Amino acid sequence: MLVSQMLKSKPDVGVISVTPSSSVADAAKLLSQHRIGTVVVSSDGAALDGILSERDIVRELGKRGAACLSDPVSALMTAKLTTCTPTDSALEVLEMMTAGRFRHLPVMDEGRMVGLISIGDAVKGRLSQLAMEKESLEGMIMGH
Repeated sequence: MLVSQMLKSKPDVGVISVTPSSSVADAAKLLSQHRIGTVVVSSDGAALDGILSERDIVRELGKRGAACLSDPVSALMTAKLTTCTPTDSALEVLEMMTAGRFRHLPVMDEGRMVGLISIGDAVKGRLSQLAMEKESLEGMIMGH
């Protein structure tokens, strides 16, 4: 299954974003409200400056305590990003996530972000693809 197909199967809630100057506390509120694991960081709502995950916040909380909640998102965000394209496969996305040890991947198409794929989306896409392949093979074996 391709990333473009995975994006179509997701609820159309858009990508939740914050500005680099937003507080970590504000970003954490958005993560909680929307029950998501990552927010996109964008200074203008279009360009991709970075991402901030719940893991980023928890790691800093563990190091410094609640004081980090007043920091700007830019202090904790991941700015050096790995991205994928709509034509990448679920397997390719899973390989990128495994190699990079992250759970979210911005989807870029001709220089602009068109979505965000989570590891859950990629696993669901891969399982769907495997189920279709299984049905096809069973049909061939059974002569259907």
